[in-house]
Amino acid sequence: MTLNKFLIASILAFLCCFSLIAQDKRKKKQQLPKEVLTDSIVKTREPINPLSPAKAAFYSAVLPGLGQAYNKKYWKIPIVYAAIGTGIYFYIDNNKEYNRYRDAFKSRLAGFTNDEFYFDSQGNQLTTPRISTERLQDAQEFFRRNKEISLLVTLGLYALNIIDANVDAHLLQYNVDENLSLAPKYQFNELDASSNIVLTLNFKF
Repeated sequence: MTLNKFLIASILAFLCCFSLIAQDKRKKKQQLPKEVLTDSIVKTREPINPLSPAKAAFYSAVLPGLGQAYNKKYWKIPIVYAAIGTGIYFYIDNNKEYNRYRDAFKSRLAGFTNDEFYFDSQGNQLTTPRISTERLQDAQEFFRRNKEISLLVTLGLYALNIIDANVDAHLLQYNVDENLSLAPKYQFNELDASSNIVLTLNFKF
């Protein structure tokens, strides 16, 4: 009788200890660690800004080269100014020559003989002008045409500066993820022993 009570008491004590140990393990599992350390680096892609191309184009429209600076393509700024500056230089030069021949032509039509082409290089007046009235008319038409072409070229370079800034801003946000790739591939056909070069487009989800 005493042995049975001792055995029952021992079994109950063992079950209580097992239950306490199980509860303690359950509590430890439920507790969250304060810090989680990982040995991997997660790279996050910068979000695409749909207004970036419009901003770059606007900046280049306000001040040529400013859009290139916004895109951080600083090496393009001297090229922009050299191109537009060259166009402006030729426009000013052709406009100056046009005004020069036009003034002499108008003076001839008014009956004067004191325009610059009635004098030699030493400043002595000539009886016959170095350039005839007909040549003055041809010269002013020539420089007027060149002046207009220079203006159009300058405006074209100015527009090209805006387009370049806009396209660059688009390309800076172009997706070059490894999950999207386009690569050439050599393919051998075993049936007819021919070979082909193809392009493969891979897209990983």
